[in-house]
Amino acid sequence: MLLSLQQAADATGKEKSTISRAIKSGRMSGVKTDKGNYEIDPAELFRVFPPKAEPEENTGQKQHGAPGELASENRELKARVELLGEMVRKIESERDDLRRRLDKEAEERRATQTKLTALLTDQRAKPPRAGFWRRLFGGG
Repeated sequence: MLLSLQQAADATGKEKSTISRAIKSGRMSGVKTDKGNYEIDPAELFRVFPPKAEPEENTGQKQHGAPGELASENRELKARVELLGEMVRKIESERDDLRRRLDKEAEERRATQTKLTALLTDQRAKPPRAGFWRRLFGGG
């Protein structure tokens, strides 16, 4: 479920302009719809801005273990785990791509080095060869 800018502001207790600036600056991602509204993934939102704290009861103590609170916390944690999993997959993909590039460049470098070595060793000066008659009659 994607959140609108207003829903994101309500969920975090931040102003809509603060969230909009975070998207525009690249701090967090959000998709702009055809109508010009933003759609924000809750996992991305809560990565940058923590969720708004629930108002505490009159006793001043939060009741841990309330079903609604635990379900909400579980959803948030699952969203964060999914986001981290996506980030790990992206990093692994980039790492594998970089390794392939390095291997390819090393192979090209070895091939070039072999060609250069062959060219350099064939550049030595060879004495001019005398013709048949000069060799036969000792002409100089």
